[in-house]
Amino acid sequence: MAKPKQIFLKSNNKITENYFKFLDQHVADVVLGKCDDFMEINLIAKKLLISHQYLTETVQKETGNHPCYFYDLKIIDKAKNMLSTTQLPIAEIARLLTYDPSNFSKFFKKFVGQTPLKYREQHTR
Repeated sequence: MAKPKQIFLKSNNKITENYFKFLDQHVADVVLGKCDDFMEINLIAKKLLISHQYLTETVQKETGNHPCYFYDLKIIDKAKNMLSTTQLPIAEIARLLTYDPSNFSKFFKKFVGQTPLKYREQHTR
């Protein structure tokens, strides 16, 4: 029989795992147009049947980072993939990711250290 602390750790790990799975699917759904916009963390927590505070505390405890950090990384990963594997205009990629093109460029540069155009030029397959 698992000790209470072990059960708690497994539960925290499962919550974090479910959060990451939810993000993967949600980002894909937004790009495919199945959702109009990205959900806020409190709505994601509700979908996962836990409180916003518990989701935040659990993910931070498990990973050392706030859930928003991983949300942004998932969006950036999707953007990088689209920039390097499609010929879609950058403005269209921004719109698919629910961003105004100028805000998308700032967001992308903040995380990647270069503009989407520069990234595409260096990573086109």
